[in-house]
Amino acid sequence: MPSISNRGCAMPSSPIRKLTPLANDAKARGIKVYHLNIGQPDLPTPQKALDVMKSIDRNILEYSPSAGFLSLREKLVKYYSKYNIDLVPDDIIVTTGGSEAVLFAFLSCLNPGDEIIVPEPAYANYMAFAVSAGAVIKSVPSSIETGFALPPVEEFEKLISERTKAILICNPNNPTGYLYSRAEMNQIRDIVKRHDLYLFSDEVYREFIYTGSPYISACHMEGIEQNVVLIDSVSKRYSECGIRIGALVTKNEEVRKAVMKFCQARLSPPLIGQIIAEASIEDTQEYSAEVYDEYVARRKCLVDGLNRIPGVYSPIPMGAFYTVAKLPVDNAEDFCAWCLSDFDYEGETVMLAPASGFYSTPGLGKNEVRIAYVLNQDDLKRALVVLEKALEKYNSLKR
Repeated sequence: MPSISNRGCAMPSSPIRKLTPLANDAKARGIKVYHLNIGQPDLPTPQKALDVMKSIDRNILEYSPSAGFLSLREKLVKYYSKYNIDLVPDDIIVTTGGSEAVLFAFLSCLNPGDEIIVPEPAYANYMAFAVSAGAVIKSVPSSIETGFALPPVEEFEKLISERTKAILICNPNNPTGYLYSRAEMNQIRDIVKRHDLYLFSDEVYREFIYTGSPYISACHMEGIEQNVVLIDSVSKRYSECGIRIGALVTKNEEVRKAVMKFCQARLSPPLIGQIIAEASIEDTQEYSAEVYDEYVARRKCLVDGLNRIPGVYSPIPMGAFYTVAKLPVDNAEDFCAWCLSDFDYEGETVMLAPASGFYSTPGLGKNEVRIAYVLNQDDLKRALVVLEKALEKYNSLKR
């Protein structure tokens, strides 16, 4: 039998999805599963977008331009201007989700063996995209004890070598919900400028910032305009994960030319998705305000509830809709699997994402989980009850 490629063997499994078979088995046994493991909002997509989807009247569902519709890119220019990000349509390439934007950025800017410095824990698929591009992730660990603040500049400098080509950040952060301050962004800018690196900045959660601190985009950083590649998506802010529309944004013309070659090879981003995304950008301020208020309430509900459970600790996330929590268990992955395979409380259980999958440094995050507060508050309160009962039972069995 032919062997699987080295790349295929090295590709990591998703920590978010790999417990899905256990969840499906639990559901088949009649157990209700509270999905706190995945960033799929339960809030409805904007009605305006749904109306446009239902009224699409075309005889042919044709290819769109490889860079995406100009009309969509023009509306995105107006959207970014609200955040003091000054762009022209040619600075924006529409992608098949933010995931493709990350992959195409890696493929266009990195050679096999090039290294990317990434603060961890980090979105697990960054590691998968790096494997796809033949690049190497070098991690700078942050700690739950400091609320996952950016590590000191010295920790970045230790990792820089002749192979270092980029720094990758997610701001606000997935999985921690951390928001980088202006001082931290300036620190990153100085490293990027000093070593002439790319700065890949995933900013898909900019709509969800819960403190008085301002949103500082990589595109706000002076002196590194040609180094910045911004990653974006409509998936989270409009609850449109399934339409697969993202964007790669950069002032660097050479990067855009390289990215366009990959875009042309995949032909076009989703036609229907672009139509829906374009409808979502305008006249949805009221929707966005309601969504924001709901996530503020959910964050308080979840984090307060977690910190009332004996032995559990969660810092207060400042953005996105995730938190990483420390549990009173030796191995969170075993606990998460056990919740689905061997436990229920009154016919219900919880599905969490083991945080070790968001670290590339072996051994880190072993007793941590990522929790997405994408369920309504009643479900969150009930899930917290179930989680507390699960921890009590699990630890009683371990004694």
